[in-house]
Amino acid sequence: MARLEIHNLSVGVGSRRILSDIELSIGEGRVFVLFGPNGSGKSTLLKAIMGISGYDILSGEIIFEDRVINGLSVDERARLGISMMFQHPPGVRGVKLSQVARILCEDEEKINKYVQLLNLGYLFDRDLNVDFSGGEMKRVELLQIILMQPKLILLDEPESGVDIENISIMGRVLDEYLRESGASCFVITHTGYIIEYIEATDGCLMLDGNLYCVGNPHKLFETIRDYGYEKCKECTVRHAE
Repeated sequence: MARLEIHNLSVGVGSRRILSDIELSIGEGRVFVLFGPNGSGKSTLLKAIMGISGYDILSGEIIFEDRVINGLSVDERARLGISMMFQHPPGVRGVKLSQVARILCEDEEKINKYVQLLNLGYLFDRDLNVDFSGGEMKRVELLQIILMQPKLILLDEPESGVDIENISIMGRVLDEYLRESGASCFVITHTGYIIEYIEATDGCLMLDGNLYCVGNPHKLFETIRDYGYEKCKECTVRHAE
């Protein structure tokens, strides 16, 4: 059963079309990895799925668990079970991480478990994301997502601005959550580091707002690493011809 289906989706920002005729399906418990260079439209796709304002659906449908969600607000999509990790979450003065965690989850045992696994004890009573490092913010974002117990997690370049140690911590905790919960995950990456720690099942490449090369994410990453995105683009053009 597909948890997320996208059919013929085109998305624009302002007067500019970013995505064209996207077709995509992510099954229950699957981890789908999207590769692509900066500016190719990857983040636009995730923000359209999440319903972020300013990302206008020009055509097509986004379907979550057999329900078309095109017209739903961000909070309505979150209540259905979709959560997103942002690249640059804001700092919030006067609101402590501990307060947010207890709003999201009433189970103190679960909160303590993931605070320890993500090494966040020393940040738990500090203002949310205020003067946090890049790695700290990403770990805090992952904590909040897990406490919401989503059915679909959207990760927008979780390695961005993060060192290898933090990537390994996040990857191991995320992998454990996905295995235990059966949640699906849609990951954007251009470094590929995260797939060393999670059981990625599917992958594809985005270039200039279009999807190519759906298949094994590890083999796809090897090809990108060896030949670069431009070589992949040449192959897709020849294939299309």
